[in-house]
Amino acid sequence: MPFARLASATTPTCHIGLGLAAVGRPGYINLGRDQDLPPVRSVETLRGRTHELLDAAYAQGVRYLDAARSYGRAEEFLADWLHARPAVDDIVVGSKWGYTYTADWSTDAAQHEVKDHSVATFERQHAETAALLGDRLDLYQIHSLTPESPALTDKELHARLAEAAAGGVTIGFSTSGPGQADTIRAALAVTVDGEPLFRTVQSTYNLLETSAAPALAEAHDAGLTVLVKEGMANGRLAGERAPQALRAVAAEASLGCDAIALAVILRRPWAGVVLSGAATVDQLASNLHATVPDLDEEQLARLETLAEDPGAYWERRGQLPWH
Repeated sequence: MPFARLASATTPTCHIGLGLAAVGRPGYINLGRDQDLPPVRSVETLRGRTHELLDAAYAQGVRYLDAARSYGRAEEFLADWLHARPAVDDIVVGSKWGYTYTADWSTDAAQHEVKDHSVATFERQHAETAALLGDRLDLYQIHSLTPESPALTDKELHARLAEAAAGGVTIGFSTSGPGQADTIRAALAVTVDGEPLFRTVQSTYNLLETSAAPALAEAHDAGLTVLVKEGMANGRLAGERAPQALRAVAAEASLGCDAIALAVILRRPWAGVVLSGAATVDQLASNLHATVPDLDEEQLARLETLAEDPGAYWERRGQLPWH
């Protein structure tokens, strides 16, 4: 598995990855984008920002890079960066299929992405990803599975995914919504010819949304690599927007709220890769300080009180505007 390269890496930040959702398209739901990105977000402007982040991430030891078909032109930006650096061969590249980007480079589109987990969408998007990333693609994930997703029961799709795995690509899935734990457990039961289909799971987990933790531990115990997304809760755990308890612990550690929030996730024994969704080099540098703090039990106990009801958390996330 390509993730063995992360397990054997020696950089302190090798288990922090960089996700490109915030810089591959002009509009996204993260809070604070008006300050993070320039008012004019042309393709070339965001291409440059993405490359700047990738350069900084690699220089600081990050070795997992995460994109998706629906992240605007993130795969294209990443492919350009990789093509210009053929000697960079110690990273793991992941992407996702299942959402189609439909905003046409607009921040105020009526619909920014369309979800479809059919075989036809997989074949189309797999070909699109392959045309850009080629043999640099290590991991291909179903984007945003939920308990009712047909991808959990579609045997034809499972066979196509198994064919991709036989060709050398690791197959995984990501989850969203209040039923993440149910989704993870259902996916763990999916097999092809008696063998588990999925080798990785990427789920939302942060100080506010902790409901997937038991299922993620089960996935880890079953041999899957666990990737954690949205560790900053789309910006709700950053700076002055962060809850008072988090700001207090951050002040005690003389670090940013973001570093503390990500540090808590890194402490979980099942967490293989924790994604930074940084949109600026300064944000990335602050995120990478997550490897520094040694939080005590009293501090961790205070932070545990921040967890919300998952239904309420996902309802609020669903109301975040694209901007």
